[in-house]
Amino acid sequence: MKHYTYAACPVPPGRAGILGAWHSTPAFEVPPDACDCHVHVFGPREQYPLAEDRTFAPGVASVDDLLRMHARIGVSRVVIVQASPQGLDNRGVLDAMTELSRRGHAARAVVVLPPDTDLGTRQALHAQGVRGLRVNLQSYGQTDPQLARRRLEAAAAMAAETDWHVQTYTTLAVIEALQADIARLPVPLVVDHFGLADPRLGEAQPGWSALLSLVRQGQVYVKLSAPYRLVETVGGEDGATMARALIEANLDRMLWGTDWPHTGPFPGRPRERDGVDPFHPVDNGAQLSMLGRWTTPAERQRILVDNPTALYGF
Repeated sequence: MKHYTYAACPVPPGRAGILGAWHSTPAFEVPPDACDCHVHVFGPREQYPLAEDRTFAPGVASVDDLLRMHARIGVSRVVIVQASPQGLDNRGVLDAMTELSRRGHAARAVVVLPPDTDLGTRQALHAQGVRGLRVNLQSYGQTDPQLARRRLEAAAAMAAETDWHVQTYTTLAVIEALQADIARLPVPLVVDHFGLADPRLGEAQPGWSALLSLVRQGQVYVKLSAPYRLVETVGGEDGATMARALIEANLDRMLWGTDWPHTGPFPGRPRERDGVDPFHPVDNGAQLSMLGRWTTPAERQRILVDNPTALYGF
């Protein structure tokens, strides 16, 4: 696997980092009500046990940690996404959303539910602030298009009854194989992390044109999130062409997120399933500055504020 790229920012004397990372001030003025559309919160395991089918075991990443990180980079809204180690137990996400909202940090959530979850339960979750269902394929190595189709269609059928969207973490190859099916879904589809496109392969890479086509049609949102997972340069210059192609395809369908607290494998190191899998020390101010280099102030207003306001109902 590639090494994750991030800008290391020294911790100033007398100051404390957050989960081993320091977050620099973004290189542009962040607009009011900016939203980080992709974070995870992990509570103590004795209170929020991890799923048996987990592939890694993250440490604690608390509401306090998240609030301190967002204060550093100037973000005041957030979408908490159910992570794969949490399985079908959404209590950690829901409790974090409630606590953030209580503390004045506007929050919404995307959860993972069994396909037989009744409408009453989903309506109660909507009242709490849930706005989407996640179909996580990549974390489990699920690349079979037939399996992906079944899972996306089942989630979309439930989402349609509660005015939610479906969010998926998957590859361009799966998106290309399901292009016609995605276009027919009764709700929008939100694609994580640029659809895992590879900046080194450019516009000719398989599946890229399918993603752009779905974005132009308005059926798909793309999160310009976690660029550290994709780019090779610290400043993100190699991601500019990819980001601009998506933005120009349909600005109204672009979102942004940090992917905090930055889980993911380290090269040459096995994942910790029972211990504590370390977080990557990503500077989220630097990640936000990447977006600044790719966009105009008017585009950032849409991506950071207007689009998430409309999609998540802030």
